[in-house]
Amino acid sequence: MTAVAPSVEYGQLEIVPVYFDDLDAMGIVHHARYALLFDRALSGYWGRQGYEIGAAQSEDSFQAVRELTLSYLAPIRRTGEIAVHLWLNHLGRTSLEYGFRIRSLDGATTYAEGRRAMVRLDPASMRPTPFTESGREALGRLLRPAAEQD
Repeated sequence: MTAVAPSVEYGQLEIVPVYFDDLDAMGIVHHARYALLFDRALSGYWGRQGYEIGAAQSEDSFQAVRELTLSYLAPIRRTGEIAVHLWLNHLGRTSLEYGFRIRSLDGATTYAEGRRAMVRLDPASMRPTPFTESGREALGRLLRPAAEQD
């Protein structure tokens, strides 16, 4: 059963599972799994927006990670559900930068925070290509207030 998670002023709050196999030998979430928790949140959010990885109608989802930074603030010591607050710090012509916080459901603990820069690629040339207008509109809903756009 999902607990009621705190609301957020901008972006989106996604509830994601922490599974037994996310834990390391010490019983805490392995450091590499924090990026996976963020991916689970993104997949859930964009899936509900109608975007599907590999689908022709989801051309804007053909993106590559350019950079990922994570700060680990507190260990996640159990399985169950956690909250991932995600938003956009920047939306450019061919790139974007997500910001995120991985938190307890009650919002009292922030386990990690970070950012991830992505570049939209043309599938044929594998070169950066601009987001479509519909993609920019969908992405714009996640922009943090006063976030820069170019």
